[in-house]
Formats: sequence, structure tokens, C-alpha cells
Amino acid sequence: MNILITVCGRAGSTGVKNKNIRNFLGFPLINYTVAAANLFKKENPNYNIDLSINSDSEELLNMFNKNKDIICIERPTELAQQNSPKVPVIRYSLNYVEKKLNKIYDYIIDLDITSPLRKTVDIENALKKAISNLQTDVVFSVVHSRRNPYFNMVEEQNGKIKKIISSDFVTRQQAPQVYDMNASIYCYKRNSLINVLKNSPLEGNYDIVLMKDTAVIDIDSEEDFKLMEVLGEYFFKDEFNELYRYINNIKTLPNKI
Repeated sequence: MNILITVCGRAGSTGVKNKNIRNFLGFPLINYTVAAANLFKKENPNYNIDLSINSDSEELLNMFNKNKDIICIERPTELAQQNSPKVPVIRYSLNYVEKKLNKIYDYIIDLDITSPLRKTVDIENALKKAISNLQTDVVFSVVHSRRNPYFNMVEEQNGKIKKIISSDFVTRQQAPQVYDMNASIYCYKRNSLINVLKNSPLEGNYDIVLMKDTAVIDIDSEEDFKLMEVLGEYFFKDEFNELYRYINNIKTLPNKI
């Protein structure tokens, strides 16, 4: 089975400058995602796995250009805008690598740079569910939501504040279970990525895999970045120590991550 792992990082950032390559607990933030991809590849030798990095950042691509195990892709300007959706970028990566290597992939796994807290088993679970569910176009990771639109979320409607979803639930336990999409892992079927999904993974049939809730944070400000570092420092000592140990063990070997 051929699997392509894509890591996509845009140069511009409206909230945190160069956040994808910014120092995060001693290493560039992107290194944690690349390390997770390499660990997944190491622990799943029965799969034929390739890794690509797609970016319009010359500085980011130069970090990995000498690594023969990583395919670096310069992102076209039209796919590097602030409002550019990610699915076309992943599809571009797929087409680029298939042409370059003369290979057809079965599944494409996208790992988000700004979600450094993930385990190898999380990636494995997403792939297994995508393989087992024949009707699914994409499987993505989620965590239990801390808020619930059936119970304790409101919005403005025609100048008035109302519940997002009208309901009679009076406790959180009564309300239906909802999930936060944590943007960490997306596992696409090749045909779906090419022929079904245009701009969003939510355009087709999808399923979820549940990850540990490490607090869903979108890194859009300096405060977000600092808070993520606090969380990372805590979790890397415990449940996510395999990833942190891996990065520390190879930190003296340039272009090996």
C-alpha cells in the first residue's frame, strides 16, 4: 500500500510571524510534525510511505532540501493566499509527487504543523478507519468539545442573542455529544481527493477518530503560541514523550529529522 504524508506550511501568518519554523521548546515547530511522520513510517514498515513538505517559504523548504527522504514542493502563488483552502494544496502535492516518483498512492495523510501534540497511534487509527470504511472520503481527528451548541453556545440572530440550536436540554450530559475538529490529522482516499473534494474535507462523506484532548488551540496570536508551549512542556513529559525523545535523539544530526 502506497501512502503519501503531506505537511503544508504557508509563509505568511496574520497572527504569529513565521510560526511554522519558530522555535517551540527548543526546535522549529514544524520539526514535531515531521518527526511524527517519520515515527509513523518507522513503526509501519509494511506500508510504502513517502513524505512531502509543501510551502511558499524558501526558508522553510531550505531546512529540508538536503534530506533525501523528504520531497520539498514550492507552492504556487495562487495556492499561497491568505484565503486559499488547504485541500487544493494537498491535491497539488499529490499530483506533484506522483509525477516525480511515477507512483500512484492509495491514501494521503495530511499532518498540520500547528498541532505538535500527536501520537503515532493517532495516525494509525485514522488510516485504519479510512481503510475499513469503504464509503468514507476522508477521516479526520477530533477531540471532545468543551462547549455544546445544544446547551451552552449562543449567536447573534437579527440583532438578538439566541441559542445556536434550539433545544430543551438543561444539563451538558443530556445534550448530544459534539466534537471539535482539532486539525491534526486528515486521511484522504486518493480518488476522493482528486474527484470528490474540491476545497473542504466536509464536502464528501467523512468519519472521525478521537484524540486526547490537549486543549484545542489555533495559534493565531503570541499568547496562543506561549500557551501551546506550556501545554507541550507538560504533555511531552508524559503521554507524548516518545515524540520528544525522538527529536532530542536526532538533534545533533542535521537533515535527519
